[in-house]
Amino acid sequence: MEVQQTGVQTDRVFTVPNLLSMARLAGVPLFLWLVLSPVFDGPSRDGWALLVLALSGVSDYLDGKLARRWNQVSSLGRVLDPAADRLYILATLVALTWRDILPWWITALLLLRELCLLVAVLVLDRRGYAPPEVNFLGKAATFNLMYAFPLLLLSDGTGTVASLAAIFGWAFATWGTALYWWAGILYVVQVRRLLTADSAAD
Repeated sequence: MEVQQTGVQTDRVFTVPNLLSMARLAGVPLFLWLVLSPVFDGPSRDGWALLVLALSGVSDYLDGKLARRWNQVSSLGRVLDPAADRLYILATLVALTWRDILPWWITALLLLRELCLLVAVLVLDRRGYAPPEVNFLGKAATFNLMYAFPLLLLSDGTGTVASLAAIFGWAFATWGTALYWWAGILYVVQVRRLLTADSAAD
């Protein structure tokens, strides 16, 4: 069975969208180091961590938009973009939970969703299918979480700004977690329909 490549318009590796995704991936360890600095008795670098998160959000928006506008949608890009999103979410979950900013149960919910999707992707891979494209709902969930995490990091302080950041941060976190699971369920349903159709064809 051939791997589905719907929407792929180029096999080039070094496109502008792919380079943006690669830069976003390279920022993950930097972000972790900045956020966890106080845990290891270093100075607070939350401001720089927020800047890295902001830049990752901008690049996340640009890589998809430029890929479609410049006809540079690629097989590699379809892997890099969601991988970068998930690694940032994982890194932020680890860092904020370690610093007691995020409760463990939110982290557990989001990690459980990622585990379910990983199993679905592995099942597809065994059947020779590429992962389905990221849908709008999944992107919306990611954007909510990408807004929530910087705000929750900013809420780790005192004063009016920290209080407002906590309110809006938890609002985005709640919506993001709900949408993240909703998108995951739709993804699994899509995978199930694909495999059912494949079995019927056999």
